[in-house]
Amino acid sequence: MKSNEDLVRAFVDTWPSLDVEKIVGYFAEDGIYHNMMIDPVAGHTALRGFIGAFLKGWSDVEWDLLNVASAGNLVFAERLDRFKVGGKPVALPCCGVFEIENGKIKAWRDYFDMGTYMKALA
Repeated sequence: MKSNEDLVRAFVDTWPSLDVEKIVGYFAEDGIYHNMMIDPVAGHTALRGFIGAFLKGWSDVEWDLLNVASAGNLVFAERLDRFKVGGKPVALPCCGVFEIENGKIKAWRDYFDMGTYMKALA
């Protein structure tokens, strides 16, 4: 059985595949993704739609884990997410807070500056 940190590291390493099914597979059936600028998304069906929609146009994905810390069922992962959207490069500093339950992501809250993202796409 993987540690909670190992699970989050594997999850981050899955994103370059752009495989929505693999990404969603890390979540509990009722798992929640809360991109903090908008309302949370819960459950595999909603997660597939939401994640799939924003991955359209993405390429060259590489997420660098800068710092990872954990306590109990919580894992904090500071990242630099690098990818291209419509051919435009984005380097987005992020911090994700993951709640792990039974080897799956029960909740993921992601914090980043939307202005940095929008400026890269301008």
